Amino acid sequence: MDFKIAVLPGDGIGPEISVQGVDVMSAICEKFGHNVEYQYALCGADAIDKVGDPFPEDTFKTCLWADAVLFSAVGDPKFDNNPNAKVRPEQGLLAMRKQLGLYANIRPVETFDCLLHMSPLRKELVEGADFVCIRELTGGMYFGEKLEGDDRAYDTNAYTREEVERILRVAYSYARRRRKHLTVVDKANVLASSRLWRKVAQQMAPEYPDVTTDFMYVDNAAMRMIQDPRFFDVMVTENTFGDILTDEGSVISGSMGLLPSASTGEKTPVFEPIHGSWPQAKGKNIANPLAQILSVAMLFEYFDLLEEGALIRKAVNASLDANVRTPEIQVPGGATYGTREVGAWIVDYIRKA
Repeated sequence: MDFKIAVLPGDGIGPEISVQGVDVMSAICEKFGHNVEYQYALCGADAIDKVGDPFPEDTFKTCLWADAVLFSAVGDPKFDNNPNAKVRPEQGLLAMRKQLGLYANIRPVETFDCLLHMSPLRKELVEGADFVCIRELTGGMYFGEKLEGDDRAYDTNAYTREEVERILRVAYSYARRRRKHLTVVDKANVLASSRLWRKVAQQMAPEYPDVTTDFMYVDNAAMRMIQDPRFFDVMVTENTFGDILTDEGSVISGSMGLLPSASTGEKTPVFEPIHGSWPQAKGKNIANPLAQILSVAMLFEYFDLLEEGALIRKAVNASLDANVRTPEIQVPGGATYGTREVGAWIVDYIRKA
């Protein structure tokens, strides 16, 4: 297969982990006989500094040219600490989602046996936890009508039936490929938008008789993720709830540096780690590249290249078992490995497999 990949390194640790993701993708393509071409593009604070726009038109065109986007991270403290900034790196991320029609964010949450001790939850609660959060990504309060004044402000949480139906179909497709259990998360006892979500889901459920569909208020879902994360198989929810719940779910594994994600929809899909830009670690060679590398596995799996994705996952698990880990997940007394060293070890494993 021939791949055209847009690479958006972004800010902070983004460029460092991006290199590892590209190196792993190149190694897999070489091993399995795929051709790959990369084009690099600006985004985030880096793009603001260079061209004044966090998601420039040239970057959008590069994304449209590509079969997939390998994205890393955006964000910089100089914008976080300036409430009067009119342009922010995160606006580039929202623009990318909107312009590419990326309405479905897929975030797997899984645990690694050798890292169970690092989870903030007890081992007996998280062992075997394996679920997927499907977050609607282009609707709700993040994109609704807004008013911001000195004495009054609002964000409109608006959804249409079409928006709800299309994200539910994504969620049901994942549930069918997994353990056939879908949990629809809403706040239908309070919010009108949630009542639309629940009504549409109830009407669609009979189309998927092989999938068990249940409903859960978002506050209950947040508690259940801590009390019994193994309950969930596939969870689907709206944009704001999904943003919060997926971050909560991300720490179950013990490190945000371990989990990848995909955003799919109308145009080019985007694959990225769930963590942020961690600017404090920039240039220190300590950032964990595994989430970026696993996002490459998700990329191959998106194109039904399951053997390629499986080899990446096998290499990542092998690196963890061999204690080839960046500092935040290394065992006491373990050898010191940096971002580059972990990436190189995984590339070497793939080439020798």
